[in-house]
Amino acid sequence: MEGSPAFVYIIGLVFVGIILLVLFFFTVKQQSAAILQRFGKFQAVRGAGFHFKIPIIDSIAGRISLKIQQLDVNVETKTKDDVFVGLKVSVQFRVLRDKIYEAFYELENPYEQITSYVFDVVRAEVPKMRLDDVFVRKDDIAHAIMRELEQAMSDYGYGIVKALVTDIDPDQEVKQAMNHINAAERKKLAAEYEAEAERIRIVAKAKAEAESKRLQGQGIADQRREIARGLEESVEVLNKVGINSQEASALIVVTQHYDTMQSMGENSNSNLILLPNAPSAGSDMLSQMVASFAASQKLGEQMKSPQTNGKG
Repeated sequence: MEGSPAFVYIIGLVFVGIILLVLFFFTVKQQSAAILQRFGKFQAVRGAGFHFKIPIIDSIAGRISLKIQQLDVNVETKTKDDVFVGLKVSVQFRVLRDKIYEAFYELENPYEQITSYVFDVVRAEVPKMRLDDVFVRKDDIAHAIMRELEQAMSDYGYGIVKALVTDIDPDQEVKQAMNHINAAERKKLAAEYEAEAERIRIVAKAKAEAESKRLQGQGIADQRREIARGLEESVEVLNKVGINSQEASALIVVTQHYDTMQSMGENSNSNLILLPNAPSAGSDMLSQMVASFAASQKLGEQMKSPQTNGKG
């Protein structure tokens, strides 16, 4: 059966059919386009799908991808402050669907063309900037590249999707110097913060001490006020039982004198000074205190009188 003429005839028809299918038909993949020429002249652009062509007369000149492509360009240039720096620029581009003819016939090598424009823009923009500005304004550089490429590549059928400055790499010694400067700035800032914190602590401590002294003085004043009020009440009580003010005052002074001696005697480390303990000791002490107060008052009036006369 395998060697019969019918079988050979079928095999021959299948073989011829395959040849005809190859010669007359062709397919185009998704996101791509085929350039069809007739006798060497552009005939049509065929998109994705199954298509017919005339053998020998028609031919596929080439196929072109409609996907987004990326080209990485490394450029070395000099900044305004004479620092050599390397930039890595990533350009994303694609063939415009309405300009497939221009993309295929007008431009021989789009990669070299895009690279040339990137070099031109980077070496025109970066020398205007200092090194620090290159890092800060890298988006401005990318926008300048994109503007230039959009204007130039559109005529050739290519659209620019995005331009990115993905890396900025100065010389190694420059990077070390920048790190040292940054570390010094941070140390300076830390020292300023520490000094400010120390100043705040000192001010807070001074305020606390001032408030403590104020409260202490207020406490002493209140204590003296209460002592004076107690003495006044004691004198009034003694006056009611027939003791005059002078005798009452002397009695109170003597009582306080002995209370003080008793309080000091309770502490073994205290130094005790004994005053005269004669029966008239209280009156004498009171007289001396009154005389001291009177002398102090007289001295104060004498010191004020020259100032008063001078003003007159």
